[in-house]
Amino acid sequence: MSAHTQTAEKGQNTTLLCQESYVCSGTDEAVFECDECRSLQCQRCEEELHQPERLRNHERTRIRPGHVPYCDACKGANGNIMHASMTGSRQIAAVRCQVCKINLCVECQKRTHAGGNRRKHPVTVYHASKAQEQEEEEGMDEETKRRKMTEKVVSFLLVDETEEIQVRNEEDFIKKLDCSPDQHLKVVSIFGNTGDGKSHTLNHTFFYGREVFKTSPAQESCTVGVWAAYDPVRKVVVIDTEGLLGATVNLSQRTRLLLKVLAISDLVIYRTRADRLHNDLFKFLGDASEAYLKHFTKELKATTARCGLDVPLSTLGPGVIIFHETVYTKLLGSDHPSEVPEKLIQDRFRKLSCFPEAFSSIHYKGTRTYNPPTDFSGLRRAVEQQLENNTTRSPRQPGVIYKALKALSDRFSGEIPDDQMAHSSFFPDEYFTCSSVCLSCGCGCKKSMNHAKEGVPHESKSRCRYSHQYDNRVYTCKACYERGMEVSVVPKTSASTDSPWLGLAKYAWSGYVIECPNCGVVYRSRQYWFGNQDPVNTVVRTEIEHVWPGTDGFLKDNNNAAQRLLDGMNFMAQSVSELSLGPTKAVTSWLTDQIAPAYWRPNSQILSCNKCNTPFKDNDTKHHCRACGEGFCDGCSSKTRPVPERGWGPAPVRVCDNCYENRGIQLDVAEQPSDEEGGTLIARKVGEAVQNTLGAVVTAMDIPLGLVKDAARPAYWVPDHEILHCHNCRKEFSIKLSKHHCRACGQGFCDECSHDRRAVPSRGWDHPVRVCFNCNKKPGDL
Repeated sequence: MSAHTQTAEKGQNTTLLCQESYVCSGTDEAVFECDECRSLQCQRCEEELHQPERLRNHERTRIRPGHVPYCDACKGANGNIMHASMTGSRQIAAVRCQVCKINLCVECQKRTHAGGNRRKHPVTVYHASKAQEQEEEEGMDEETKRRKMTEKVVSFLLVDETEEIQVRNEEDFIKKLDCSPDQHLKVVSIFGNTGDGKSHTLNHTFFYGREVFKTSPAQESCTVGVWAAYDPVRKVVVIDTEGLLGATVNLSQRTRLLLKVLAISDLVIYRTRADRLHNDLFKFLGDASEAYLKHFTKELKATTARCGLDVPLSTLGPGVIIFHETVYTKLLGSDHPSEVPEKLIQDRFRKLSCFPEAFSSIHYKGTRTYNPPTDFSGLRRAVEQQLENNTTRSPRQPGVIYKALKALSDRFSGEIPDDQMAHSSFFPDEYFTCSSVCLSCGCGCKKSMNHAKEGVPHESKSRCRYSHQYDNRVYTCKACYERGMEVSVVPKTSASTDSPWLGLAKYAWSGYVIECPNCGVVYRSRQYWFGNQDPVNTVVRTEIEHVWPGTDGFLKDNNNAAQRLLDGMNFMAQSVSELSLGPTKAVTSWLTDQIAPAYWRPNSQILSCNKCNTPFKDNDTKHHCRACGEGFCDGCSSKTRPVPERGWGPAPVRVCDNCYENRGIQLDVAEQPSDEEGGTLIARKVGEAVQNTLGAVVTAMDIPLGLVKDAARPAYWVPDHEILHCHNCRKEFSIKLSKHHCRACGQGFCDECSHDRRAVPSRGWDHPVRVCFNCNKKPGDL
């Protein structure tokens, strides 16, 4: 028996049919709805059913177009309301069970037909018309309208347990909240120990008991990470957090996550079900206040400037409401009605040396539960009262809330080493400060996390000690220091005003120099024949600085005279080689032809290999077969054998593959070499001997050249044998791909990644030299 035909579409009801079938067969159109009979009735069935005296007083309603009946399960006998005490009003039916023959709202359907065999009962779905929904809303009181506004609210994961934001961008955040981008909102979050009912508290305080935030009776925590939902009634973002003191991994990161949530909140609810307020509550709030003032106040100001936010983020922390539920003990302050609970809380803070100065206000709201359920009305009124106060924390757009959370997550993120952490505080400095440690003295950096991304250097308040391994000394000009300036200077080969070659000459005569940008050259190591004093005693001051991971040393040897000499010689040799390459090859080819035997083909006529026809390039070597005299490449003339018929013997000489295979064929007498050709042949043998000797000498010179380069290498350069690939593009070095050192960082690069030229005064290179792509992008002097 169905109240609808199968042609209902787009939410519009078709004809409602009689549900009684007392006189009709269930095919007549329904005209009345009887509350006592709990059915829709046609005209004939209504008249017959209500003829008895005891049924004449039934309350019957004439059906209008688009009518949907009320839920039958929400009403008891004689129309008494049962479920209305939970829902606040009579609910419109959503479906009709064809087996049970009752109309059910959504809540009642879940309650009565969620399990067992009833789950398989066929149902017919009602579609209420917009006119009826509007009529129902007009008949609702204010409280019922609020309940209806929260019916479609759902929560979503905002940040997971590893501090990763699960919302892609600002638009995605607004979409999941299901609110207007221009809507001004406040943020309410909840904290407390695991199992104290934080999610349950939010559901009943903001969403009238609906399970927006998941609850569970299991031992494991049902809330992992940070979840959020939008309350359209109070225009707030409600945030549920993971409980404290739970069995969890990454405890340090999850605890730090709580403070990020606290920083973007306007109101914080601390939920506790302990019969007496524990010290952990006051310790948590005190440590959170200290960490907020120390790390987050400055960061929130920077976020306002960096993100260009229209609404400034308040540097004063949120208000706090301590929601205390007891069962067997009295509420705080009930023994002394003259004392305000907030004053007693402040006294507890002082006794524990915890000072919650960051919070704009701290309020206490208690409730004693003699019999469940818990009464949340007092908490709800306290929350609404605090949200109406805009003197300290003003509402802001959802985009501003997202940007603040994103900025804090980017700043304070990453793993926290357990061996560097002090567990005496809920929020130790290690949660929010840089984890780098000085290699020389072992002290830690006191800057905020990820400060290197903004170009801010490491810093420590403690003094460092000198380490010979890192040579962490820094020289400053003593004359400038006495004038109120601190100018760093480094020993180097030559002054910036000297040309490269003149600087090398002066270095050979007078030694290295120390040059100040303001005072000029203030020291030369061999300025006098004798009696030269140490610069530390005369012209410079020495300071010991920290050595942070990833940074270079300080007073490494910047005397690059040997390397500069090698660079100059290589440049000259390369220039002469490139300029003389063409004439040299032409002269060599002519001389070779002059001493070649008469049967050899001249070099000028040999354009390709006589066997494989491979064209010869400028750098390719042509080889003559000693038997036939034709020109071949190295691959086609690698065989050797004596050629006595041509005067080459008894030692083996180069022949082509064809002549090597035809070694048994003797030359004609007419082809035997004449006396004149024999003299030419002797000249050719002498020429080859000279070439072989010079080649051996050059090869022998190449071997110690690598040793000379290593000896001339400045101390901050990475040794050649440790450079296997380009430091930038990661290409592997080979015979065809040469390695080059950046004069600024000392790493090895290919030519494409280090073709820029720039002066590096800090390394003693005052004239433009090779630097890598990354160092060239750095602003200021290198």
